[in-house]
Amino acid sequence: MSVRSSHQIRRDFFEFFREKKHIIVESAPVVPENDPTLLFINAGMNPFKPIFLGEEQGLKRSGKQWQRAANTQKCIRVSGKHNDLDEVGHDTYHHTLFEMLGNWSFGDYFKKEAIAWAWELLVDRWGLEPDRLYATVFEGDDRDGLPADEEAAGLWASETPIAKDHILKYGKADNFWEMGDTGPCGPCSEVHIDLRPDAERKKVDGATLVNQDDPRVMEIWNLVFIQFNRQKDGSLNPLPARHVDTGMGFERIVAVLQGKRSNYDTDIFTPLLDAISKRAGVAYGKAEQTDIAMRVVADHIRAVSFAVADGAAPSNEDRGYVIRRILRRASRYAWDRLNIREAFMAELVDVLAEQFADVFPELKEKKRHVTKVVTSEETSFLRTLDQGIAYFNQMTESMSGGQSVISGDDAFKLHDTYGFPIDLTELMARERGLKVDHERFHELMEEQKDRARKAGKFKSGEDDDQPDLSRHFSTSAGTGSEFTGYDERKSTCRILEVQDVNGRTAVLLDRTPFYAESGGQISDTGVLANPDSGVTLNVKDVADIAGHRVHFVDKMPDSREGTWIAAVDADRRAEIERHHTATHLLHAALRETLGNHVAQRGSLVAPDRLRFDFSHYEPVTQEQLDEIEQRVNEKVRQNIPMEEERDVPIDEAKKRGAMMLFGEKYGERVRIVTFDPDYSVELCGGTHVDATGKVGYLRLVSESSVAAGIRRLEAVSGSVADTYLRSEKHMLQNIRRQIGTSGQPDKEIERLMEERKQLEKELSRMNRLKAGLRFDELLSGAEATEGGIRLVAGEIEDADMNTLKQLGYDGLDKAGEKTVIVLGARDEEKGKAFLMAAVTDDLIASGIKAGELVGKLAKTVGGGGGGQPNLATAGGKKPDQLQKVFDQAKDELG
Repeated sequence: MSVRSSHQIRRDFFEFFREKKHIIVESAPVVPENDPTLLFINAGMNPFKPIFLGEEQGLKRSGKQWQRAANTQKCIRVSGKHNDLDEVGHDTYHHTLFEMLGNWSFGDYFKKEAIAWAWELLVDRWGLEPDRLYATVFEGDDRDGLPADEEAAGLWASETPIAKDHILKYGKADNFWEMGDTGPCGPCSEVHIDLRPDAERKKVDGATLVNQDDPRVMEIWNLVFIQFNRQKDGSLNPLPARHVDTGMGFERIVAVLQGKRSNYDTDIFTPLLDAISKRAGVAYGKAEQTDIAMRVVADHIRAVSFAVADGAAPSNEDRGYVIRRILRRASRYAWDRLNIREAFMAELVDVLAEQFADVFPELKEKKRHVTKVVTSEETSFLRTLDQGIAYFNQMTESMSGGQSVISGDDAFKLHDTYGFPIDLTELMARERGLKVDHERFHELMEEQKDRARKAGKFKSGEDDDQPDLSRHFSTSAGTGSEFTGYDERKSTCRILEVQDVNGRTAVLLDRTPFYAESGGQISDTGVLANPDSGVTLNVKDVADIAGHRVHFVDKMPDSREGTWIAAVDADRRAEIERHHTATHLLHAALRETLGNHVAQRGSLVAPDRLRFDFSHYEPVTQEQLDEIEQRVNEKVRQNIPMEEERDVPIDEAKKRGAMMLFGEKYGERVRIVTFDPDYSVELCGGTHVDATGKVGYLRLVSESSVAAGIRRLEAVSGSVADTYLRSEKHMLQNIRRQIGTSGQPDKEIERLMEERKQLEKELSRMNRLKAGLRFDELLSGAEATEGGIRLVAGEIEDADMNTLKQLGYDGLDKAGEKTVIVLGARDEEKGKAFLMAAVTDDLIASGIKAGELVGKLAKTVGGGGGGQPNLATAGGKKPDQLQKVFDQAKDELG
């Protein structure tokens, strides 16, 4: 019987369930879409959560509702309870990225079909030996009031020929699946296989090794029967619709069907291992340490490649940090164990892209992008890896005999200075039998994050650190200041409270059109006026603190009684709105031009500018900037009306694909701002123009780096952009006038720069000629000291250090024997002195060395220096003392 390839096995699975009337669906991106609570898809059921939660009825595809589906889902497990990173590479079956084969019933078939079909596929189609298979079922739980799943046990007995003593019962930990603390859940039934040799199976019954972590007796398929809904109080309510959710680890079943004891020996991994082996010049299977390294690299490049293709990017936070640490862990193994000392892992992306082109075509489509990201990140880390390893070795070698814990300070230095993720430091420590002081490391990390938050906070006023005002106001948090600013810029209101807060007058209103600084948009300014009393207060700042919308005004009112008019500075607000809408359009254009890995990392929206930080791995080229600017202005000209929806359920916003920021905390109800449903849909609480045409025009002003993997764009729009463009025109006109051309000034400037370069070269040549003539003059006039040494000493005008050194070498060739040369020069503008000393070989033999001599002379000019015995240089800060140096040289030589 021929061995099935991994492609055939995956195709067998799809064809089997297609026969059972299932639709075969594509894998969801491993980076979750519209779910900021999840780092990565870590289970096959994640994309179907809305169905299990009752938010959707079945699966919609091509206008049809499907109640049965099957797929292979890319999953990444590297954090939380599913963190297998430490085991990856060291064993042969843990992975950071894996495929999960699954078949799904959304309120359709249930236990009978799931069990019968599992046996049919495993035994009848794939030919697994029945006596090696075991089925586990839920034994019940008294605390939950759940009886044993006799239904599943009975179905295994009636629908399959499995031996009765191979049907085993286990508790909640092994055979009851839950999505979380609340929500859909139910008993599950697992299929395990005993892969031990027959002789061992006769000695020890396989049933005793099920769920005992023996890698030869392992789970291959989990059939989950979702039939309950866990409530907040812990109780279980039956679901109106019952579902089936199964998961079969693809890498594991391929190893079983190909007769391999290691997942890495299957054709899923051999193409990668062959490429790594060839690159390293080391055969796989020859030595455990190099085998581990190759397995780590092979596994990790899969996770990194698919994550980047699906929109992740290496960074210092969230899922970006997970990608960074996986890639750096692989880099360290390649450097240390495989002796590969340059960036190479991008070469493996080609192998992966071809291998998975038929099932995950997105990697081939985005291969160029993935390759650039991997190369950039690996190259960056390799710059410090060697130094980091050297520091680690030095640090551990200096530890005393009884010391077994690496300090948190040292671990933090490895992270902060050399880019070592903490788990890489821990891995290296474990290899030496050491531990790491976690508590101190995380304490230092928090301090760094606090500093970064304060340093990176966009300043919009004189006082960004607002006090906690909840103790100043008696009004309950959240009850003050109904916000009317989406609909009006002037509102009638009452003053609820007035307080002095650290010398500033803070006013709380019952209604206000004033926007409080939030989400990057700075606060409004304006006036608060009482028409009856004629009192007007200038609103300088507004802050939303502890549930209060607080207005800081320029003076304390004599009375807060009566009706007041709160009026926003309309012109200023209009400019802010133009810049805020431009920010949304810019975000969409960035993702469209650079890729879906682009994510907002911070913003400032002000009346005179916008600033937008985003994740990206390299500088944005001028061509890309032009394309982005052009795209935004195209959307401006289309005058797209704003669609605003308030109080939308968060789950509905997710389903509709609204842009959400990872790590941002959203309430149960959100506001959606849309400028063309196919272009820009974002969750946003800020104010905007009612149509993009009012933005006027967007001009990008600058692009720069903020941190590793974070870029910053600054731009202007509206009347500010008009002023900016006018200033650019005036500057261009001035340039044309000054260089005397009405044509293309850039060409004329290039000509002038080239002309200047040639003049500088000619000037340098003349200075060298002048310096040579001056040196010949000093050489011909040199006199011998009392000790018979000829001293050539003097100042060379308009010379730099390179000129002095060249004169020194030339002088040694000309001088012959018994000669010392001491030359000096000065830069009056910078207040610097340059010295050079040269000594002939015969005098070096007698004990006179240029390095020692110039070191003594340099003290006179307020500096220091040194060098080789035959020629050395020095510098100082007292050019006016040069003449004393030449006299001193004569005294030093006697």
